[in-house]
Amino acid sequence: MSETPSNTLQYRFDGPEEAPVLILGPSLGTTWHMWDRQVPELAAQWRVLRFDLPGHGGAPAHPGGSVGDLARRLLATLDSLGVQRFGYAGCAFGGALGLELALRHPERLASLVLIAASPRFGTADEFRQRGVIVRSNGLDPIARTSPERWFTGGFAAAQPAITEWAVQMVRTTDPGCYIAACEALATFDVRGELGRIGVPTLVLAGSEDQVTGPAEARTLVAGIPDARLAVVPGASHLVPVEQPGAVTDLLVRHFSSAWQQPVFDTATGHIPIPPVPMTPVPAAAPTATPLAAIAPAAAQPEQVGPRDPYEAGIKVRREVLGDAHVDQVLSAADEFSGDFQDFVTRYAWGDVWDRPDLDRRARSCVTLGALVAGGHTEEIAPHVRAALRNGLTPAEIKEVLLQTAVYCGIPAAHAAFRVAQQVIREETTPEE
Repeated sequence: MSETPSNTLQYRFDGPEEAPVLILGPSLGTTWHMWDRQVPELAAQWRVLRFDLPGHGGAPAHPGGSVGDLARRLLATLDSLGVQRFGYAGCAFGGALGLELALRHPERLASLVLIAASPRFGTADEFRQRGVIVRSNGLDPIARTSPERWFTGGFAAAQPAITEWAVQMVRTTDPGCYIAACEALATFDVRGELGRIGVPTLVLAGSEDQVTGPAEARTLVAGIPDARLAVVPGASHLVPVEQPGAVTDLLVRHFSSAWQQPVFDTATGHIPIPPVPMTPVPAAAPTATPLAAIAPAAAQPEQVGPRDPYEAGIKVRREVLGDAHVDQVLSAADEFSGDFQDFVTRYAWGDVWDRPDLDRRARSCVTLGALVAGGHTEEIAPHVRAALRNGLTPAEIKEVLLQTAVYCGIPAAHAAFRVAQQVIREETTPEE
C-alpha cells in the first residue's frame, strides 16, 4: 500500500514487476477489493494496479472536485511510480475515469475497458439529490439500498455475505468524499466527444443492470470508433463481483489482443484497431467464495433471429414494476383473464415499453401523466414505484404531477398526489 498525499491516490500492486501495467478502477462506494476475483488470473500476465477513490477503503479524505481532477491524481500517482503507458479497466465511476483518460491523455493509454459505464450518468439533479440524502441522513440509507442497485435479486439472496460486504463498503466511506464524487458525476458529460476516442475499447454491461446497462453501453459503442460490446447475462451493476469468471475472461481476451497494438500515433491522434470478432466467450467457473452460476456464454453480441415479445415483455414488466407486483397480478389471472395478461405483457411491455427511442425515465413520466389524465388512480401507486425504480427522483415525480394539475384538472392531480405521497414515503423512508 502507498503513502497518499492529496494529489495522489491510495493504491496497491499485484503481479510481476517487469510485466505491462494494467489498472483497475473502482465504482463509487466500493474499494479496490471489488476486483479481488479478477486479480489472481490477471496478475499472471500483468502488473495489476488497483486504487481507491478518496475517502474509500480507508484512503485519506481529500475530495475530488471533478472526474478530471481525479484522473489527474491517478496520473500523478503513476508518474511517481514511473508508469508511462498502461491498460485500463474501470467500473461505473471508474469507467468515467477511463473515458477521461482516453480523451485527455490518449498517449498514456494502451487499451480500455468500460464496465457499467456511460458518457452521462443519469442527470445532475439525480446525483445532487443523492448528495442531499447523504448530508441529511449520512450514508446508511445509501448503503442499505446499494445491493439493490448493484446485484440481481437472486444473487443478493443467495450470497448474503457478499451483500453485507457491499453494505459495509459504503458505510465506511467518508461522506464528504462520497458527496464530492456525486457532484463530479453530476457535471460529467462526454457525449459529444466519444468520436475522439482512438484506443482499442471494449464496452461491457450486465444484462440486468438498471443503472448503466445495455442501453448506455450501446450509446458508448455507437459513439466510440470501432468499440466492441459485450453483455454479461445474469449480472447487474457490479458485474465484476456478480459474474467474476465471465469478466476475467473478457478482460484477458481484450487486453491480450490490444496490448500488441502500435504505440499512439501523434499525427492521427489514434491507435490503429484491427477487427476483433465478437464471439460468445465461455465463462470460467467461480473461484474462492461460491457465487451464482455463470451463464454458459459470458458475452453476447446483438440478438439474431426472431424476437419473442412475451419474453421481452415479461422481463421489462418485472424490471419496471418489480417481481412482487407482477407475481401478484399474474397469480390472480385465471382462464378468463389470462389472455388479457398475456396481451398486456406482449404489447404494452414487450412492444411499447421496450422500444429504444425513449428511456424508461421518460416512459414513466408519460405513463404517470396519462394515468392522471384518464382518472386511473388505482394504477398510480405501482407506477410511482416504477418511476422511482426507473431513476426518477421524488422531486421529478412531483413536477410531473404538478404539470398534470394544469392540463388534467386539480381534482385529478390531488388524487394522484395523495397516492404518490404515500408511496414515496414508503419507498424513501429508511427502515429502522
